[in-house]
Amino acid sequence: MTARRRTLVLGGVRSGKSSWAERQLAGHDRVDYLATAAERDDADWARRIAEHRRRRPAHWRTVQTLELAAALAAPPAPLLVEDLGNWLARTIDRTGGWDGELSGLRVATVELVSAWRESPGRVVLVSNEVGSGIHPESRSGRIFADELGRLNTELAAHADEVVLVVAGLPLWLRTPPEQSGEQQ
Repeated sequence: MTARRRTLVLGGVRSGKSSWAERQLAGHDRVDYLATAAERDDADWARRIAEHRRRRPAHWRTVQTLELAAALAAPPAPLLVEDLGNWLARTIDRTGGWDGELSGLRVATVELVSAWRESPGRVVLVSNEVGSGIHPESRSGRIFADELGRLNTELAAHADEVVLVVAGLPLWLRTPPEQSGEQQ
């Protein structure tokens, strides 16, 4: 097993965060890619998923899951989690949180943060940065932005490295690249 290191990769839509995150694990013989997005009856969405699949090395194992806490607890290989925004939206769906009743979501996020904090292996977790956008008009948009912002903050507090990817370029928020030994 690879040495413990948790990297949180933040960025906006189409910022290059996913491909940057993938490059961080490119040298590993085995990687478990934890995909959190659900298949939809949407051609654009299908193209996005296909693009992600094409970029991944053939020897990486893809696991479609929302059970991130369990996967982080005992990773058999380095993990790449793609991405937290999809996990959050689907978890809000699963826990009935779109009405504003967030107790089920809070239980799931506490479990996730605890598993992240204690994860013994190499983990790269990709998430959308929501703090630079406009304030959403809809209640569901505000719930999503607020909860993802809170979750990103909690995960960053326990990350060994935090990087914000803008226009494909990493901006290190914790641990500069010359100290990380990873690819840029």
